Amino acid sequence: MGHVDHGKSSILDKIRGTAIVESEPGRITQSIGASIVTIDVIKNIAGSLLEMLKIELTIPGLLFIDTPGHAAFTNLRKRGGNLADIAILVIDIQEGMMPQTLESLEILKTYKTPFIIALNKIDLIQGWQEREGTVLQRLMAQSPNIQAILDQKLYELVGKLSEKGFNSERFDRVEDFTKQIAIVPCSAKTGEG
Repeated sequence: MGHVDHGKSSILDKIRGTAIVESEPGRITQSIGASIVTIDVIKNIAGSLLEMLKIELTIPGLLFIDTPGHAAFTNLRKRGGNLADIAILVIDIQEGMMPQTLESLEILKTYKTPFIIALNKIDLIQGWQEREGTVLQRLMAQSPNIQAILDQKLYELVGKLSEKGFNSERFDRVEDFTKQIAIVPCSAKTGEG
């Protein structure tokens, strides 16, 4: 869930290997959608990170509910936020917190839905270089200047989240996942993150 045009459906397209966003009017999702992503797909995408972190998945897969980000779809976001076992709040790294981002945070807080943040569109940071490897390897392979820009944008978001009563941190720096919201830098375009 999140603000319009922050990349919610594009991230799902990248995970599923589909191009559903291309068929949407204005490339903006107009309805709620559901997708099953099997454990094989998850392992294919995140396998090296799972191995590095020594995580053994025992779930059969994930059911994603994709909610539109347009202001007119508040009720659909509420339903999605209420149904979810965990939510992914997608935020454009360049735009940050926008009206439907704030609305989504309130929905998640109201329903006490655990969530993570996909900090999308890192590929649009000027000078970003697409790299190989896990998300951490890709982040560390960037120039110090790009890493500093990413950290600045990330910690601006951490500050805004703190103002709303949420403790957050970049996913690899989280000390307690029950008390901190994990922020995952990503790109729906390149698949990083």
